[in-house]
Amino acid sequence: MAEGPAEDLQLTQNAQPALFTSSICTLRVLQNQTGKTISELCSYVAGHSLGEYSALCATGSLGIAETARLLHLRGQSMQEAVPVGEGAMAALIGADLALAEEIAFAAADAGLVEIANDNADGQIVLSGASAGVNKAMAVAKDKGLRRVVKLPVSAPFHCQMMAPAADVMSQALADTDFKNANVPVVQNVTVQPETSADVLRENLVSQVTGRVRWRETMNFFNQSEVTSFVELGTGKVLSGLAKRAAPDANIHTLDTLDDILAYLR
Repeated sequence: MAEGPAEDLQLTQNAQPALFTSSICTLRVLQNQTGKTISELCSYVAGHSLGEYSALCATGSLGIAETARLLHLRGQSMQEAVPVGEGAMAALIGADLALAEEIAFAAADAGLVEIANDNADGQIVLSGASAGVNKAMAVAKDKGLRRVVKLPVSAPFHCQMMAPAADVMSQALADTDFKNANVPVVQNVTVQPETSADVLRENLVSQVTGRVRWRETMNFFNQSEVTSFVELGTGKVLSGLAKRAAPDANIHTLDTLDDILAYLR
């Protein structure tokens, strides 16, 4: 990832398995250094969007090769579901869920607009038809939101425009051998801790067009008295969201060997 051609890695069918590889490699190093299984390392796992596939692989529900194959297909099918330019996504900074729903409703006459990610209090992402999202951005600005940002994405993820991709993934997931997870996976679309192979598979299909309910996921962890969070792989976005949702928790981001060694000291 660090040295690959940027133009290739930016393609979602390559970016998704690349990000997964970073996460699972970090986990394997952590397990090697500690000699512990995933069930000895944590009480729950969760992943944001494509990260849910990494979470399932981490818990033994999916194998590494199967996960990489599925993520390549997921990225490819998502990209092909909507012609370039016909879909868009935008972040509403400062909006709660109720306000975001009000904005989406007000813009719906221009085109499909749905809430794709409920990331945190004050951070909502909309997805849908370009005209609908553009109108939603204008409505949001009229309502005085402090920041409205159009996202540089190649497709409108996590909305009903991804239905063709959901059909592709439904068949691919049905043909994939899932095992029961060794650790409960708190899934994006239900915010419930699941271990059943059949339930995990079903919710991955729903996730293609469904909302990533990350704010509620963090609320679940708080209610479950989770006091330590570890983000594995590239980036620190989820660590930042965790700090906002659980300011008193111990939060660690592990991306490099030095990060892991420092965490284990």
